[in-house]
Amino acid sequence: MTTMTEASVREFRMPDVGEGLTEAEILKWYVQPGDTVTDGQVVCEVETAKAAVELPIPYDGVVRELRFAEGTTVDVGTAIIAVDVAGGGAAATEAPAAAPAEAPALAEKNPEQNPEKKPGEPEGSGRVPVLVGYGVAVSSTKRRPRKGPEIPVQEASTEIQAELNGHGTAASVKPRPLAKPPVRKLAKDLGVDLATVVPSGPDGIITREDVHAAVTPAQTAPEPVTQAPAASAPQAPVASYDGTRETRIPVKGVRKATAQAMVGSAFTAPHVTEFVTVDVTRTMKLVEELKQDKEFTGLRVNPLLLIAKALLVAIKRNPDINASWDEAAQEIVLKHYVNLGIAAATPRGLLVPNIKDAQARTLPQLAESLGELVSTAREGKTSPAAMQGGTVTITNVGVFGIDTGTPILNPGESAILAVGAIKLQPWVHKGKVKPRQVTTLALSFDHRLVDGELGSKVLADVAAILEQPKRLISWA
Repeated sequence: MTTMTEASVREFRMPDVGEGLTEAEILKWYVQPGDTVTDGQVVCEVETAKAAVELPIPYDGVVRELRFAEGTTVDVGTAIIAVDVAGGGAAATEAPAAAPAEAPALAEKNPEQNPEKKPGEPEGSGRVPVLVGYGVAVSSTKRRPRKGPEIPVQEASTEIQAELNGHGTAASVKPRPLAKPPVRKLAKDLGVDLATVVPSGPDGIITREDVHAAVTPAQTAPEPVTQAPAASAPQAPVASYDGTRETRIPVKGVRKATAQAMVGSAFTAPHVTEFVTVDVTRTMKLVEELKQDKEFTGLRVNPLLLIAKALLVAIKRNPDINASWDEAAQEIVLKHYVNLGIAAATPRGLLVPNIKDAQARTLPQLAESLGELVSTAREGKTSPAAMQGGTVTITNVGVFGIDTGTPILNPGESAILAVGAIKLQPWVHKGKVKPRQVTTLALSFDHRLVDGELGSKVLADVAAILEQPKRLISWA
């Protein structure tokens, strides 16, 4: 029998998939023990505070074991998969059949270096890629303890293999329900077994609505009822939405990172918000004209496109607003580029990817970038790098029918523009009251580096351009 030497085993460790982050959750394994992998092949998908990221293996070999099951949160630097880089297929195939005594327990964190490393032998994690993150504050929260008892590697490998690929006997293993990672997370948070959910999506895919529909009173244990004293008047039952009294949702992932970032921003940067109500009738007419322009064929043209361009022009005319505050160095850092962030509501929560060097893009190029940014975010494919390095942000609360708001700055940015709903309202136009398309803009800025005059100039410029969009040409 061919045996696998410990010296040929390389451990792939969880990389820093978001600059400064300390942990990530394994969403899905794409390989199983016994599979052959090649350098650069994606072996699993993990979720950080901001994005779902696919991890490539940095060497060739045969998978020996998966150290953690799906849904486990793993600290950065912890080995998650072991690969035999020297043996052939036979060696790896026989490995799972080894005696249980040879297999270490699953999923316990090992903070030390690989004890199997020989002097002069390269580290197993030497080629682990460090993926760029999004600059959120480092979380001080420790990894959650694993749920359930430890199980030997041989058992875990069989379970993971069966769940991932639907392999096994027909009597013991059922095909895995089809659902996207955000939907699986929602089901996990709500305690819903996807195998019991009736899918309504195309090709039998389970949707978020299906998961919510599966949350029934039967899933919540009834609370004990205390008999009221005989002398007391009977009390009416407390009404509830769906029969359940309350639902607890773990604070993690996007919501956790957003909460930490917003609290840090609100209590670090002194916020000032200014408002202006503007007639955007001409802007709305220009949007309709651009939709018919051959240069914009196949591109998504909407008011947000012209609002983004107006903000870029206003920044060009008032460049001091495009800056950040360096607390350690006690310096104001002026940015000579604009990485324009666009807040996007996604199934995973609110994400703010940004368009790199947006100031250098033409209007059609900006339209193309906006379309790609929004579609990628909604599909849950936004990379951590796309959410790093933003300088100014736009949040469009008007899509929810909201008139305006007081947005909180993204950490490290100097300003954020909130766009309210565009509504037909009575407006004095050329001395007469007429129905006009009107919206309210709100600009929040860091008062340490942006004073009232500068903030007012920027907001006034944006409003003037949207009221007379021909200024996009004369001021650009």
